[in-house]
Amino acid sequence: MLVIVDYDAGNLRSVARAVEHAGGAPVVSADPEMVRRARALILPGVGSAAQAMDRLGKLGLDEALREAAADGVPILGVCLGLQVLLERSEEGDTKCLGVLPGTVRRFPVGPKVPHMGWNTVALRNPTPLMSGIADQSYFYFVHSYYGDPPPDLVAGETDYALPFCAVLARDNVAATQFHPEKSGPVGLQVYANFLHMAGLCS
Repeated sequence: MLVIVDYDAGNLRSVARAVEHAGGAPVVSADPEMVRRARALILPGVGSAAQAMDRLGKLGLDEALREAAADGVPILGVCLGLQVLLERSEEGDTKCLGVLPGTVRRFPVGPKVPHMGWNTVALRNPTPLMSGIADQSYFYFVHSYYGDPPPDLVAGETDYALPFCAVLARDNVAATQFHPEKSGPVGLQVYANFLHMAGLCS
């Protein structure tokens, strides 16, 4: 069972459609027991880290997600989903899930924020999530904050005022700062790759 985690953070329908197009059969759920029983999880999201963590906590999804990560369940975070997987966000000085090390930082003064639109991703440390995707492919971004994990977790990097992590991966957990569901064929390939990683697609 592939569960898309519903914590009122938007864009669930478009994520579900993209995953279905990539060959998956997702279930959208806010039930922590469904999260605990899932074979794979997608944590999408738009909005603020503080609101997201508050909602995850009230629903009991924060502990369920930590348990799933510790149990080796494949997890894919998308946009805000990447950020809340890290330890802390500068947005409201928010404690996040702490599944992966790193801090979420705001873009420095200078560039137009939010970073919105198409930008290239330079591939760094190899990950199956980006299998079959060419270096410097374009993906669609909408965000004002970016994840800053240790370098060995950075699988893809984008430059907007400064180089930042666009794809991170370690063991069973991976995440993208861009929106695969808004990124055309290469975005669908990301979801297809995740399904393969989770053993949910031949």
